[in-house]
Amino acid sequence: MNLKQLEYFVAIAEERQITAAARRLNISQPPLSYELRQLESELGVTLVVRGPRQARLTEAGQLLYQRATKILAMTAAARREVESVGSGMTGALSLGVCPDCAGLVPAARLRELRERFPEVSVEVSEGSTSEVLELLEGGIVDVGVVRTPFKSEGLRCRFAAAEPLVAVMPTDLEVGSDLSCTLEDLAAVPLALARRQVPAVSSAFAEKGLSPQVACVMDDVRTCVLWAREGMAVALAPRSLIRVTDTGDQFIKVVDCRGLDSRPAVVWRADRLLSPLAERAVALLGELS
Repeated sequence: MNLKQLEYFVAIAEERQITAAARRLNISQPPLSYELRQLESELGVTLVVRGPRQARLTEAGQLLYQRATKILAMTAAARREVESVGSGMTGALSLGVCPDCAGLVPAARLRELRERFPEVSVEVSEGSTSEVLELLEGGIVDVGVVRTPFKSEGLRCRFAAAEPLVAVMPTDLEVGSDLSCTLEDLAAVPLALARRQVPAVSSAFAEKGLSPQVACVMDDVRTCVLWAREGMAVALAPRSLIRVTDTGDQFIKVVDCRGLDSRPAVVWRADRLLSPLAERAVALLGELS
């Protein structure tokens, strides 16, 4: 099993058709089919079942696809890292960003990197804080931008100032004063929460002897805001995210609870030597605001 075979297999898995995969790889169909047969023979399993219109992955094929995508990503990351040694401010910066930080990245300071070093490209992978940390651990991204809380063992971190949650309120679910609201206010309305918010929000409510009305739970806090726009519930989001999210004519109020404040952070592996490019990016991103 080699990297070329894995690349060919991933193309088949994603295109779901041998012909389309060959077109994507800019090769003819016979060598692609040959490499697939060789891979299946070496592993002793059937990876792809060909149908009249599309190729379907077997259970073994699905497992290999998950592993192959990570192997290819790590190979690309290793190539970038080796090529960057001694090359200075050139090449590609691989950045992982969680959706909660979309209001902070990209920012003017990161634009400075592009303006001063136009030959630099930025490759961005998006995912939850835990997913970004997994990408960082696997060497797939050089630097991550995440939000507390997270486990910082094995990481070096630069934390930005804490920022509060804000409540995005549909007109008919407005509670609180003109500019802020309390947990007592929010206990009276349905909430749309990002999955990672649920433990902290539930704990903060419990400390006051309250129970939140969790109407819906999403993977992405930006989706919560969209639901608030449609009048489904009150969404809770980091204040900086409001800069880049269309909240319509909803009320935006600061949640008066220090326990729900969070801090964006720029993180990288403590055991990894950063390239000059990554070091510069950390310096710029470390000034998030």
